[in-house]
Amino acid sequence: MQAVQFTDHGDRDVIEHGEYPDPEPGDEEVLVDVKAGALNHLDIWTRRGLPGVDLDMPHVPGSDGAGVVERVGEDVTRFSSGDRVAVAAGVYCGECEYCRRGEHSMCVNYRIIGEHLPGVHSERAAVPADNLVPVPEGVDWATAAAAPLVFQTAWRMLTTRADVSPGEDVLVLGASGGVGHAAVQIADYAGATVYATGGSDEKCAYAAEIGAEAAINYERDDFAEEIRDLTGKRGVDVVVDHVGAATWTDSLASLAKGGRLVTCGATTGHAPETNINRIFWNQLSVLGSTMATPGEIDDVLDLVWDAEFEVRIRDRLPMSETARAHRMLENREGFGKVVVIPDSELDA
Repeated sequence: MQAVQFTDHGDRDVIEHGEYPDPEPGDEEVLVDVKAGALNHLDIWTRRGLPGVDLDMPHVPGSDGAGVVERVGEDVTRFSSGDRVAVAAGVYCGECEYCRRGEHSMCVNYRIIGEHLPGVHSERAAVPADNLVPVPEGVDWATAAAAPLVFQTAWRMLTTRADVSPGEDVLVLGASGGVGHAAVQIADYAGATVYATGGSDEKCAYAAEIGAEAAINYERDDFAEEIRDLTGKRGVDVVVDHVGAATWTDSLASLAKGGRLVTCGATTGHAPETNINRIFWNQLSVLGSTMATPGEIDDVLDLVWDAEFEVRIRDRLPMSETARAHRMLENREGFGKVVVIPDSELDA
């Protein structure tokens, strides 16, 4: 079969597309005929190399994908050949103290398909049955592939970790990205007044279309100052920050007293300077969040499948052009998710 792969960490030139051994599903796995995949910033970090993550090479990337069940392992009962499925990439042990109390994304052995384990940017993929969710008829493959990782992440951040309530003010940074565009919609759905940031006027306009009350062009304006003006110097109740070092100080400065900053990533650096005085004097909370539990995934994807939330697709590319897709993410081109489709599907 054909698969995206790399044999060493590095820049986009390490990405290859070519022959790769056909996967064979284990007893608890499902062989999926992949119809579409989608990219996340995690794919970039995995390609570049992450501290403490040693991969078997060649590595197939990709945490997001969707397709049709080709066959199932002997112990699989949830799925049958012909079922439509999407990948939920978080793999957990099911036995540790956190899994036993339902906090699967806190599992002490937590791993992510495409990061720690072989991914799904290939014509076929063997995936644990527990890491698949049904996709209803009528949901297009691009939506099914692009939704799971970012919408589950944003859902847990806002509904579980930050516990957003109707009437609160929420600031979402980087609203043009996958997590950002999901977070804007989820915060709006929760009844919050949503503010957003984007790197261009066009991106800000898109953020307004999907639920932002106001959007700030961070390339032109200081978003912390703008938020103070927009909220009568009060600040917001919640900041969603997946950017990291470049925005951390202004994110804390944007919070009202008793506010919560919730973060799921640090694309611009993981070790920012922090004004501890601001945190304790204003009684702020800093909340980490990673992926989601199976129940949270089901809750948010039901809303995606019902079109309550829109998965914005910035482009659809052949899998053989995955290096170009990486460039789009690195250069912050466009709004929403980049989808890659197996070349064989395009040729069919």
